[in-house]
Amino acid sequence: MLASLSGTGPVGEIVPDEARNLVPRWHFAMLNDHERNDALAVALERQLTPGSRVLDIGSGTGLLAMMAIRAGAAHVTTCETNPVMAEIAREVIADHGMTEVITIVPKRSTDLVVGRDLETPVDFLVSEIVDCGLVGEGILPTIAHAREQLLAPGGRMLPRSARLLGCLVDSPVVASLNQTGTAAGFDVRQLNTVATVGHFPVRLSTWPHRIVSDVVELASFDLAHGPLTDGSSEVRLTATDGGTAHALVAWFELDLGAGVVIRNSPDNVLSHWMQALVPIGGPRAVSVGDRVALTLTWRGTRLGATTHHPAASPPED
Repeated sequence: MLASLSGTGPVGEIVPDEARNLVPRWHFAMLNDHERNDALAVALERQLTPGSRVLDIGSGTGLLAMMAIRAGAAHVTTCETNPVMAEIAREVIADHGMTEVITIVPKRSTDLVVGRDLETPVDFLVSEIVDCGLVGEGILPTIAHAREQLLAPGGRMLPRSARLLGCLVDSPVVASLNQTGTAAGFDVRQLNTVATVGHFPVRLSTWPHRIVSDVVELASFDLAHGPLTDGSSEVRLTATDGGTAHALVAWFELDLGAGVVIRNSPDNVLSHWMQALVPIGGPRAVSVGDRVALTLTWRGTRLGATTHHPAASPPED
């Protein structure tokens, strides 16, 4: 129980700050994202075969594990490396009378071993370890390992595939979230030496901005069968407005299977996920019709992007 962390009793009583500090605040927003929760529940109910053995990667509060049991799973093994979250999940699961059918393993999924942590390979793999830019929580190497080492032949998984979409944005304000010049008359550009070189979250709708290109697919991932290694893609965007492209804004579409898709596009303002702002190596002036070549890279948990010199589209005949 949380009494083991607080020494006082159940949830709602005093918990040490050390424990609180181990729990990322986004857990609250995520659990209150009803669109996400409903999508995951529906996807599981449509695809999980009754009696299945399930592995849930990233327990959190145990929500996905309990959803899987409600959808008919015989047993769920769920893994969680955060000790506070693992303890919270144990209490939540116990409160719902599911202790006998859900086992919490306090390890990373990549440390799980069949025959020790799992009795046998599982029939169904479920995980929702994505950040605003899809890759930031390590979904690609995590799924690659679980798919090869922990999932039984012919087993199914959720999500099944994903893709990244994006466009160029003109917004000095958004650009200033990752760079600085002077402050109160003092040159503080030295801070820029530690600016984020990968992607970071931004709620685009809250900042003044103009979209200055079309929306294109940046990359796609077959989570069920494809290679999930570091990589890159070459894309071209067409400027739809003149101005300055300060950054690439990216978001994901996650295919949960059975016709269920969740996305964090800029127009989905109710999603708890923000969008991913990806620096492009500096501002680029664009005119309507310019074709901007861009290389998107994904390395571990980071998205990166560089633009090449925009070339004007050839004149129409």
